[in-house]
Amino acid sequence: MAGATRTPRERWIEEGLRALAEGGPDAVRVEALAKRLGVTKGGFYGYFADRDALLEAMLDAWERESTDEVFQRIAEEGGDPATRIRRAGTLTFSGDRLLPIDLAVRDWARRDEAVAERLRRVDNRRMALLREMIGTFCSDPAEVEARSLIAFCVAIGHHFLAADHDGLTRGDVLTRAADLVLNPSR
Repeated sequence: MAGATRTPRERWIEEGLRALAEGGPDAVRVEALAKRLGVTKGGFYGYFADRDALLEAMLDAWERESTDEVFQRIAEEGGDPATRIRRAGTLTFSGDRLLPIDLAVRDWARRDEAVAERLRRVDNRRMALLREMIGTFCSDPAEVEARSLIAFCVAIGHHFLAADHDGLTRGDVLTRAADLVLNPSR
């Protein structure tokens, strides 16, 4: 008789990220994850020493997916700098997958210095990409920094804005904002 198949480590991490996105770090509980996965919690301890080890693995997965994998994809798909910036923003901040995790990590970072340091590292990598791309059409370092900051703040901040846009859709306004920031002649 063959032994029972273990739930893969990646499924625990993925379910943990889903719980984090839905309810923050307090929602990431071994018993609850096991129930969601339809398994006993015993298999969890074959991969992780404790809940903190899972949380660390979840942050590793989020960081890898939201930086390394996004950067690799925009490099592979190419395009001009504005296209690459837009693609990075779309991959990171407009989907059902990474956006809720990113927002949950940002909220968590407000209460946990280690998570805040991880978020700072990720955001610094993202800002470096913006600086590099914007620097291809803008030579003033202060302007490069300002454009990069505006682009990043719009990408994150518009998710928290509840304002209407006087007959325009949010998408229309975001497109116009991107054109203002990413247009070399501005």
